[in-house]
Amino acid sequence: MSTRVGRAVLWVVAVLGVATPAMALEFTADQIVKSNGKTRKTVMYYRDDMWRLEHHDIGPVNITIVRKDKQLMWLLLSRMKHFKTEPYDPAMAPKVSERMEGEVAREEIGQEVFDGHPTILYEVTVQTAEGTEQYYQWLATDLHFPVKLAKKDASWIVEYRHLKMRAVSDYLFQLPVNFQPLESFDGNQSGAVPESKGSSEGGM
Repeated sequence: MSTRVGRAVLWVVAVLGVATPAMALEFTADQIVKSNGKTRKTVMYYRDDMWRLEHHDIGPVNITIVRKDKQLMWLLLSRMKHFKTEPYDPAMAPKVSERMEGEVAREEIGQEVFDGHPTILYEVTVQTAEGTEQYYQWLATDLHFPVKLAKKDASWIVEYRHLKMRAVSDYLFQLPVNFQPLESFDGNQSGAVPESKGSSEGGM
């Protein structure tokens, strides 16, 4: 009888393990991107296939809402109460998983504390269409999250500070009801659109 019960328990565990969906990754953080001699800071709200960036840069676009599920993004011009819709750019997808997309090798370098979190520093090799790229990744062991990522040549660095794993409201990923579509948008105004993309490009 005990053997049958044991088998039944294992069967239930196996079924539940397959049937239970993975937990959604939800968090808020200050995202700091250093690239091309510039430093850009945004407040980021993230939930798997959608994220919101509140920019600190001076320019007409002060909020970007990315909806990967809809394959689009909204650029909000709050002072004008207008928005611009653009197609989703896969290059904007943040690199926030433990394993990097296209990863082919990983070597542990050492251990550090970053923004109060114990981390393991890895050198990671990624295969791309153009060849291979190498990164340094600081993976927080308490959160299982890459709190810092840098290209090995230091040309690009992203940091996540004041990181909080918590539920994020649906409201943050919706268009404000009183905003109107912008029919004519000059993407060169103060470099606003390139900067908003750059703040989340390639491995936030």
